[in-house]
Amino acid sequence: MAQPTLPDFSARQLEAVLAVGEYGSFIAAASRLRISQPALTRTIKRVEAALGVRLFERSTRHVQITPAGREFAAVAERMLNDLRITVRSIREVAEEQRGRLSIASIMSVASGALPLLLAAYRADRPGIEIHVQEGVHGSVLEAVRSGAADLGLTYVDELPDAISGEALQRETFCLVVPRRHRLAARRTVALAELRDVPLVALPSDSRTRRTVDAAASVAGLTLRQIVIVNQFATLMGCVRAGVGLAIVPTGATGLFLGRDLRAIPLGEPKLSRRLGLVLLREREPSPAAAGFLALARRAWPKPAGR
Repeated sequence: MAQPTLPDFSARQLEAVLAVGEYGSFIAAASRLRISQPALTRTIKRVEAALGVRLFERSTRHVQITPAGREFAAVAERMLNDLRITVRSIREVAEEQRGRLSIASIMSVASGALPLLLAAYRADRPGIEIHVQEGVHGSVLEAVRSGAADLGLTYVDELPDAISGEALQRETFCLVVPRRHRLAARRTVALAELRDVPLVALPSDSRTRRTVDAAASVAGLTLRQIVIVNQFATLMGCVRAGVGLAIVPTGATGLFLGRDLRAIPLGEPKLSRRLGLVLLREREPSPAAAGFLALARRAWPKPAGR
């Protein structure tokens, strides 16, 4: 069955019907709407013609709304109220006062730079709901590619074609040791000196682990990675407990060192990576995401120990 053609009413026309119904006078309604009386009369006639019914009975002294007019006025009021609410909500989203932001981040950034950025972001946008997905480099790229995350914070070297990257920092690696360890007084430590040292490490599919393993391979070393964990908090806890030492990005140490751990810069070969923002090339950032991108470009924190 063919659907009936819906009349195309503007918000201004709906407001005209409501004003005449409220005031019972074209003169008063026209004054309220700040239009001329003839213009208001033409507007009401167009609405009545589109509906095929009279909304108002007119006499020389009085305007009376008809039963059809009362029914249409109730619908017009609901439509205008819904429209006002929708416009207000959209404006709040556009002004970053409401909405949702999803960020995928590698663990070193999630435990290092990201909390400071989130605090600054929420100071001006308390109505934005923020979701953070921590993971390894590959999971961050997949979250951005699939649309599960608005943006990613990860390494920006060698990205897939569908992902664009913007470097914000070059991050070096360090060795985390207990302060009573024999190496704790050193200013730097070479990777070759860690040949026989027990290490706590992240999984082999993490970019941190791959960077360390690649450097060791080039140097002809086999490192003793005796305990494998998934989170930086667990890794630092193991170092603190004396399980082993850890080679990590400098930016991952800021929240974990305390008084009992020390981060020592790695000497030769120096390990570093470029960190930054990743986005899906074909997607326009939402207002909430655009606000975070601008903040990150302006206020990316310096890594601990610099």
